[in-house]
Amino acid sequence: MKLDGRDYAGLLRDATRLRAVLLYGPDAGLVRERGEALARAAAGALDDPFRFVELTRPDPGTLSLEATSLSFSGGRRVVRVREAADGLAAVLADACRDRDGSLIILEAGELQARSKLRAWAEKEPLAGALACYAEEGAALKATLRGLFETEQVTIAPDALDWLAQHAGSDRGIVRSEVEKLALFAGEDGRIDMEAVQQVAGDQADLSVDDALFAATRGAVAEADRAAATALAEGASAVGLIRSAHGHMDRLARVAAARDAGASAGEAVKALRPPVFFRRERAMLEAAGVWRSAAITAQQLALREAEMQCKRTGLPAEAVAHAAILAIARRAARLKR
Repeated sequence: MKLDGRDYAGLLRDATRLRAVLLYGPDAGLVRERGEALARAAAGALDDPFRFVELTRPDPGTLSLEATSLSFSGGRRVVRVREAADGLAAVLADACRDRDGSLIILEAGELQARSKLRAWAEKEPLAGALACYAEEGAALKATLRGLFETEQVTIAPDALDWLAQHAGSDRGIVRSEVEKLALFAGEDGRIDMEAVQQVAGDQADLSVDDALFAATRGAVAEADRAAATALAEGASAVGLIRSAHGHMDRLARVAAARDAGASAGEAVKALRPPVFFRRERAMLEAAGVWRSAAITAQQLALREAEMQCKRTGLPAEAVAHAAILAIARRAARLKR
């Protein structure tokens, strides 16, 4: 069956109704975090070899043996499977003929609707499939705020806005940035804008933002290399396109301010959250290139690219890469 966030919260309290849970999606950090939390909730601890075992890319025979093994210390046994693949679907279907037995937690990356593993988990009454997508906007801010509360640290609103914009979208990266900032602030400390920029750095220095800033200033070759690197390092195709859309939204606000009489520099300085200082020159260069009509046309193209990733069966990475190159080539033409 298909699961959502509310179902997952219920599974953390009681997962006895299911034999298997598939966690999959582009946010590898969130997949890992949910898998570990569910395993801990079901097994009680992850250091008891009689109640917990972790497998990475197991063959069907090994998984079958572990899934049918009994706990010798009482309580339900948990089998956590990392990098689960379609080849396990048949043995999982066989395991789910018996309602009793180990809880099997399957972790995977992005799975298309035609994936055998995903299709099985969505249809099997004793299994659940939960997609793990990167948070953004208000949802990401809420997560960040909750993580800081857990660390007993407060964060200024403008610093929270900046961190949500720059901390990256993978849950593992987000948690790492919060932990660094909490250590810097100390218990009951407070994080302001200066601290967050000094300590967190700019995770957008990762290839995604390299690609976006290069593209919007018309650096075609640089955008090509950065987009390829981002996808090779694990960035999701849809996530890359959505990041590009968000980047164009910020340029649209700059263009609107310029249409109202502001200079490019004034418009860029007025952006909230503010542009990371290392990116200001690139944003200024892009602001001199892009005006409202061209931005609107590019946003429509990005929406079409996202739909192609989801519905057409075309290679998603190739579609996303082409979308970034289209921005870069358009910017290069506008500069002439």
